[in-house]
Amino acid sequence: MLFTITYEGTNTEDLGFLLHKNPSRAQQFELSYGKAYVFYPEVSSERTTAALLLDIDPLDLARGRVGSTEGGLFDYVNDRPYASTSFMSTAISRVFSTAMNGRCDKKQELADTPLKLTAKLYSLRDYGDENLASELFEPLGYTVKTERTILDESFPEWGNSPYIDLTISGTVKLSELLNHVYVLISVFDKQKHYYISSGEIQKLLDHGEGWLADHPYREKIMRRYFNARKSYARKAMDILLGEDPDETDNADTLTEENESVENVPAASDSSSEENAGVQKKDFTPLNTLRMETVKNAVLASGASSVIDLGCGECRLTSLLLNEQQIRKVTACDVSAAVLEKAAQRLHLDRMPSARRDKLTLMQASLTYRDKRFEGFDCACVIEVIEHIEPMRIPSFERAVFEFAVPKTVILTTPNSEYNVNYEHMQENELRHGDHRFEWTREEFKDWTDHICKKFGYTCVISGIGDNDEKYGTPTQMGVFTKNG
Repeated sequence: MLFTITYEGTNTEDLGFLLHKNPSRAQQFELSYGKAYVFYPEVSSERTTAALLLDIDPLDLARGRVGSTEGGLFDYVNDRPYASTSFMSTAISRVFSTAMNGRCDKKQELADTPLKLTAKLYSLRDYGDENLASELFEPLGYTVKTERTILDESFPEWGNSPYIDLTISGTVKLSELLNHVYVLISVFDKQKHYYISSGEIQKLLDHGEGWLADHPYREKIMRRYFNARKSYARKAMDILLGEDPDETDNADTLTEENESVENVPAASDSSSEENAGVQKKDFTPLNTLRMETVKNAVLASGASSVIDLGCGECRLTSLLLNEQQIRKVTACDVSAAVLEKAAQRLHLDRMPSARRDKLTLMQASLTYRDKRFEGFDCACVIEVIEHIEPMRIPSFERAVFEFAVPKTVILTTPNSEYNVNYEHMQENELRHGDHRFEWTREEFKDWTDHICKKFGYTCVISGIGDNDEKYGTPTQMGVFTKNG
């Protein structure tokens, strides 16, 4: 991902002083998930351009940092290494921190002077919102230009790309431009790589000092910046307007987009739809609640042997290993790399022998018959089915319900109706880029009825997570019990 700043005027090579980066040589900076490079594609007295190039290894995102037990941030193919996202915001604050603060000992007068500057962000995702860039930057005095291409010239029916190349130009202090870009990248980005804590309120107010209070779209900026954490947006607005924030307000809206700490890998499971579940003092993240609910359902079934199908990094498996009732747990996933991470997360190499004897890790596909699936009291399929192509679901059904035939099958999947509670989701958008579909409650009920009729099971459906009176819960769970 690339960010450039161009200074036009006289003695423009002084941009190097303002950025505290020498134009005569390229510099490299180590970040948590890659490297940042600063270099100058053009340098002259009339026009100088500085470029910040962020190079992120997609495999590092999936693996996580060396020594981390929590795994990586993103388990599926996504735009994180290539688009201008929260990673770029973090890189700007790291690499240009002094310039953002407006300090330049050698050229302080220049740092305090509005300059003719042009900044360009490449591959910035606006989700097709044609007006977003103008709404955000034009009130700050910039001339805004966006360029968008179609997804693939060979397939014009696929439509336009959800990404733009954004150019903003204006006469502004360099520190102001950097702070504008730093904040507003996060307004575009729906899937930040770090956990949004209460400290983000002050961070936003610090970087928004002098301009955010007067911005006509300040409420939109705050709402999107906090990724649906409504209470943080309200508190920030109260502080910005000089009112007393309500410290007891805990009405956060759950989002399934972020559950990670800045520069620390997020704990992810096989679904990785979350990388997610917003946390607060008195609120349990959805993924934690889901795993506890499924564990309790397993115990209530009386099972002593369990197969975790699509286990991911073995969050559920880890919980089941702690239960005396469970004597055998097999964790299965199609990805060998995911199983390798699971083994690291479980500390398999130094696991006590009594616990280790309970566990088997197994690579296999859920859409093929596998005799190793047979003989278990209970099979768990947690946030997995929505990742299967619809045309392959009949194969999955047969592999689990016809051939493996566990006494109990516990399956969870998103409730698509609940998605209206996620502020940044567009209509008909799926919660995760790897989801092939998401069922409504009625569609899930129809599918469970089909399973029961065809394979001889009964099913009890329940919800997991905050219950919306109209739209239900974010997760729906079916507990299938074999007849006879």
